[in-house]
Amino acid sequence: MSSPPPASILKLLLERLRISVQTGALNSACAQIEQAEENLPPAQHISAIFKHLKIRGIQVVRLRFMRFDLRRLPVLVFHQNQWQLLEKNADNLLLTNSEQVQSRCSAEELQQATVLWLNQPGKDHAEIGSFDRVNPSRSLVLRELFRNKRWLFDVVIATLIINVLAIGTSVFAMQVYDRVVPTLAYATLWTLVVGMAIVLCLDWLLKTVRARILDSLSCAVDKAVSQHVFEHIMQLRLDLRPQQLGTLAAQVGGLDSVRQFFSSGVIFALVDMPFALMFIAFIALIGGHVGWVYLTLLPIAAGLGLVSQLRLRRLLRQQMIRSNERQGLLVDAIRGTESIRACNATWRFGEEWQEITKSIASYNVKQKAVSNSTNVTTGSLSSLAYISAMVVGVGQIESGYLTMGGLIACSILGGRVIAPIAQSVQYLSQWQNVSQALQMVNRILVLDTERQADQALLMPDESPKKLELEGVSFSYPNSPIQQLKIAKLSFSAGERVAILGPIGSGKSTLLKVLTGIYKPNEGRVRLGHADLWEVDPNIIADQIGYLPQTVHLFRGTLRSNLTLSGAVSDSELLNICNRLGIDRIAAENPRSLDLEISEGGEGLSGGQRQLVGLARTFLARPKVWLLDEPSSSLDNESEAQIFSALQDYVQKDDILLISTHKPMLAAKLATRMIVMQQGQVAADGTPEAVIARIKAGHRQRVAEAAPEGAPSPRTIIFPGEQKGPANVI
Repeated sequence: MSSPPPASILKLLLERLRISVQTGALNSACAQIEQAEENLPPAQHISAIFKHLKIRGIQVVRLRFMRFDLRRLPVLVFHQNQWQLLEKNADNLLLTNSEQVQSRCSAEELQQATVLWLNQPGKDHAEIGSFDRVNPSRSLVLRELFRNKRWLFDVVIATLIINVLAIGTSVFAMQVYDRVVPTLAYATLWTLVVGMAIVLCLDWLLKTVRARILDSLSCAVDKAVSQHVFEHIMQLRLDLRPQQLGTLAAQVGGLDSVRQFFSSGVIFALVDMPFALMFIAFIALIGGHVGWVYLTLLPIAAGLGLVSQLRLRRLLRQQMIRSNERQGLLVDAIRGTESIRACNATWRFGEEWQEITKSIASYNVKQKAVSNSTNVTTGSLSSLAYISAMVVGVGQIESGYLTMGGLIACSILGGRVIAPIAQSVQYLSQWQNVSQALQMVNRILVLDTERQADQALLMPDESPKKLELEGVSFSYPNSPIQQLKIAKLSFSAGERVAILGPIGSGKSTLLKVLTGIYKPNEGRVRLGHADLWEVDPNIIADQIGYLPQTVHLFRGTLRSNLTLSGAVSDSELLNICNRLGIDRIAAENPRSLDLEISEGGEGLSGGQRQLVGLARTFLARPKVWLLDEPSSSLDNESEAQIFSALQDYVQKDDILLISTHKPMLAAKLATRMIVMQQGQVAADGTPEAVIARIKAGHRQRVAEAAPEGAPSPRTIIFPGEQKGPANVI
């Protein structure tokens, strides 16, 4: 075990990562941790230092340099028996030791070195503020909202007339008290009543039309925005897509709150708010100094609403994060019910569910407390405004500047001033929900799609004669480990290639890079003469057929899952079903090919799902076949049937790549074998030469591990291989 890094070199790394820490505090923490915990591994030692210094949000990862992604520099590396800082300077690797002495080195010199990498989760995905200039979700909603601006003119005109008509009620009250009541002038009263009837009918009509306009608008915006987000998710680069499917579904589901916002009375309340100043002007016109009462209390009510929204914003953000976590837990638990029950882990998931629900409930209680407190206070302000208006109004009446009817009219108009503010405080909490939902959608919209919208794509009409990789490296986002690193690898038309290697060696990643599901971080993948990522996806889908290691079935029928890629003739469908043995699945059910399939393919065994996935590839008739463990869930009979069908259906000039753990079985079909190890090509040649090399290496490892005087190694049987004299090692 290497000694922990000295404080001086750790300080250098933190400075490069722009993590502020005092030198004295760091030295003290290093000394205390070293004295208290003498035998801690380097990664745990640094973690303990960070905990002591209360530096949060950093994970310390230890790994080997040979698999390290150089894009994650700077790091600490144990080289020449000391910890040094490794960073990139132009195209060179630069080492700095604890004495601040710098030296250049090559990647080859560091192959066996140990690396300590400080991971800062979430640093690359900063939150996009609601008022940031670049805000994809806001831009999307506003673009659809104002695609046709006619509605805005109609709503503004309707709202203006509605608020002007609202003055009619106060004028009616003033005239009744000042003219009708003192003289009992019924003719005047009925004239005023007829006028108010016309006002009320017009008010009802305008409000109905305005509501219908906004309802239609919200439906159109919801349809366009949700369609755009769905298509964006379908086109995301799969290596960048969030892996928490429950959280991803919750993020998309957050668009419902946007639709509800535009379809509710929130818009009306917010549109009515500016007219509060107009009502204050009328109050001042009628009641003089009474207007100052509402003009004074209006900013107080607005400030109260602003303060409450600032308090609600943090609570709603935390509540939504926890709600998404609960959604993810629910999806995980439902999908893995069998494993949960088999491992008797129901209690664990139950406790996690309870803990998340408890935290959501606490945030909800706090949120309601803030809202209720604000609503009660605003209601008290409304009462205070009414009382103050009455007091000031009495003085105005005594001075002869105001009548009794005028005071009543002012009190009616005063309700139109404070009420919108009180409603807006409540409705703005809904806006906070919408804002948080758009934040969640932003996390999806900022991710890159497989092709750029303005990219001019190539559409070659010739069948590819070659598929090759050049200088390709691949690692997952925010991961320091290179899953794939290939200098050059080429496959030509007519080749039948078996790809071997242990678990995690990079076989599946290689196929995903070749099919265009994963985009390499460096290097190029060529399909024919064109870069794979410059070719139209429809052309790739037509020329490349890919069978994933885990086949997913969708809700529908057996027929719809088989013909997932498009229309297929019944004759061809039946021929493929017969060759692959799928007809036996159909024969066991009265509905035959109309057998109902539930979500995820529940009801079919793993082998049956594998056959359906293979049938999809066969029906596509691609020119490049990429099959990831095609026989992993099949019995010997089905396995033989599959390889026989491949020999018949793969054309002479097609390229066939099979990733498998059964070398002897693949050798019957393959003309070439590749062995993957730690993301690199360890062997490449004819099946005979590669298998002989594998056996020789195994024989050597067994001989080195066997104690002196032990019996000779036993016979080694490769999977899919029959025991015989030729297989004895």
